[in-house]
Amino acid sequence: MEKLLDKIERLETLHDRLDPELVERKKVCLGLRKPDGRGVVAGITSKGQVVAYKRDRSGKNVPIPGKLIYCGYDVVDIVAEVKKDNRFGFEETIYLLLTGELPTTEDIKSLTEELSSRRELPELALDVIRHVSVNNDQMGALHSAISVLHKFDDNPRAMDIKDVTRQCIDVIAKFPTIIAYNYNVMKCGECKTPLLVPPRENMTTAESFLYMLNGDVPDDKLAKAFDICLILHAEHGGGNNSTFTVRTVTSSLTDTYMALCAGVASLAGHLHGGANEAVMNMMADIKDKVRDWRDDDELYAYLKEILEGRKGDGSKKIYGMGHAVYTVSDPREIILKDMSRGFAAEFGRSDEFELYAKVADLAVKVIADVKGRTVCPNVDFYSGFVYDMMGIPQELFTPIFAMSRVSGWSAHRIEEMIQGKLIRPAYVSSLKKTLKYTPINKR
Repeated sequence: MEKLLDKIERLETLHDRLDPELVERKKVCLGLRKPDGRGVVAGITSKGQVVAYKRDRSGKNVPIPGKLIYCGYDVVDIVAEVKKDNRFGFEETIYLLLTGELPTTEDIKSLTEELSSRRELPELALDVIRHVSVNNDQMGALHSAISVLHKFDDNPRAMDIKDVTRQCIDVIAKFPTIIAYNYNVMKCGECKTPLLVPPRENMTTAESFLYMLNGDVPDDKLAKAFDICLILHAEHGGGNNSTFTVRTVTSSLTDTYMALCAGVASLAGHLHGGANEAVMNMMADIKDKVRDWRDDDELYAYLKEILEGRKGDGSKKIYGMGHAVYTVSDPREIILKDMSRGFAAEFGRSDEFELYAKVADLAVKVIADVKGRTVCPNVDFYSGFVYDMMGIPQELFTPIFAMSRVSGWSAHRIEEMIQGKLIRPAYVSSLKKTLKYTPINKR
């Protein structure tokens, strides 16, 4: 088998690698990205808008502080109102994304109750979760459990919008339960009785998830902070990889479960979800290797070596820095930085927060000096630190992202169905000519 795999790998590499000159000559936007990194416009959505540039008088795009808009409303304003009222806001965000309208108090109450009533899992789904696998891949486990839900729907391939909305709300409700149970089964290992805490009625999504992790009713302040994290990760426009994947799969008129599983599959990729875990690992390395955290010169030098591939994990990446759209600032990062500052002061980790803040500032300078690029810290830079101070383990960072983003995926799925156009972009061939088929006895 190894010999066959070696040969196939060699041929794959030979024929599939692209010549950059060919890409330029054909004027192809690889990854649906323009040469300057901005995305090619592939659709229209009312759900999420990422604003990072404005046109000046000459028509040139000028970078500006980033904004994230949910159905016309700035997410910064949404979070500010939720904090001012000292209430939970993720359910309001789900309603807004699905409908395009801000909910009334009664709307929020109805949706919260509906989500609460749908959190329990069918027994077969529990059997899948209880199965002890040979790996601890939490996103793979989430994908498997979501796909099983297909079996418990009387009309899984329904295309009626009301039925699809019901399915989406059901899956949104069950995500926290699946993720909490998957984690506790992994933590239990070979033990016979993993902790599977049944969801409690009349809890919000944030409260219910934290409760199901360990069976303890969560601290109100912590649960509301976690709720804000869910709001911030719920949506990011139609062009991010997982949402575009859901829209692409949806456009073929596949069912809700397959479409949302496709989103999970995308988010599990190394280049999409999981960056906050990488930030945590990078910061642990910095804390271990840099002697004086307060020495800007020593930190700058170490970050420069990370960027050159001589330190860190060899990837030449300073994790949590830069974004496909934002250059001046990521509004989500600003909110999470402020949250992490408060938690750090409360939990005696202010020295760590200062290190994070210093690394963020110096990384911007290092990347500008070495690569000539203007970047900013992104949402992943502080989110892992926040989760860690909440007591949430790293294995759950990406599943939590999915737990939040499934609301945005659902909204985009429904919008894509209503718009009703099969997504089918064009590809050009890298071959120079049509080859003449060689009979097998002459090869």
